[in-house]
Amino acid sequence: MKYESSTLRRMKKDWILYAMLLPVIVWYVMFCYLPMGGITLAFKNYRYDTGLWGSPWLGFTHFQAMFKDAEFWRAFKNTLIFSFGKLLFQFPVPIIVAILLNEIRHPRVKKLFQTVFTFPHFISWIVMSGILINMFASNGIVNQVLSLLNLPEMSPIVNQSSFRQFIWGSNIWKEFGWDSIIYMAALTGIDPQLYEAASIDGASRSQKMRHITWPGIRGTVCIMLILQIGGIMGGASFDQIFNLYSSPVYPVADIIDTYVYRQSFMVGTNFGYTTAIGLLKSVIGVVMITITNKIITKSGEEGLY
Repeated sequence: MKYESSTLRRMKKDWILYAMLLPVIVWYVMFCYLPMGGITLAFKNYRYDTGLWGSPWLGFTHFQAMFKDAEFWRAFKNTLIFSFGKLLFQFPVPIIVAILLNEIRHPRVKKLFQTVFTFPHFISWIVMSGILINMFASNGIVNQVLSLLNLPEMSPIVNQSSFRQFIWGSNIWKEFGWDSIIYMAALTGIDPQLYEAASIDGASRSQKMRHITWPGIRGTVCIMLILQIGGIMGGASFDQIFNLYSSPVYPVADIIDTYVYRQSFMVGTNFGYTTAIGLLKSVIGVVMITITNKIITKSGEEGLY
């Protein structure tokens, strides 16, 4: 009771802060928690006349159909390939860029590079896809130039063997500058006196990066790694792939999100089936983030919880 009374006194004292927090709580309840009731669709046969709560239960019928669907497994495999590819190729790039930018001593030069690297992030994938298609399509600018130079033409957008690499490369180019901002923020928290002391001791730049810079951002890297692996089933960018893929590359480009889109709006309106797929993605994400967080905390770093 003593703890409760002190808590109430503190809430009364800072009631303005709690009042400011109230709209945020209401927003989360309305748009994040109440919609979770729709998860029951994964176990129901949705009917328009009876609505969500009146639709008949089907148990695990949708999940059984999902596991027997060859197209689902193809999309599942492609999603993992795209996501792990991003983790392998894209995740280290902003870390390296942030460390290199931190080594630039001239403020204007550093700001220029940051602006140039960050700018592509603010271009939507719809606009960016139009640019990439005009450049790399069969009759695009790149092939026209290659033709004039009597060089072999290339079209990664419609080529199954190069489409995935094209997706990874274009996503790195668009996002690495923006992703590096959080590591740049972490670098600003490192005490400059550590670098000064290292310089007095005769440490080289590489030694400073290895013994001061890297330990200073390692905790942030671990947190970002946990979040990246936790979102592994959604790591393949729907906006990017949806605007760039076409029928010739379906076998290597179709991911779970594009598969769900087709099932929902092109094949039919089996909302229970697509909800079951979304639920499976969420369960896998929770398992992955829990395992990764456990591994990170056991290694001595701070995790999410």
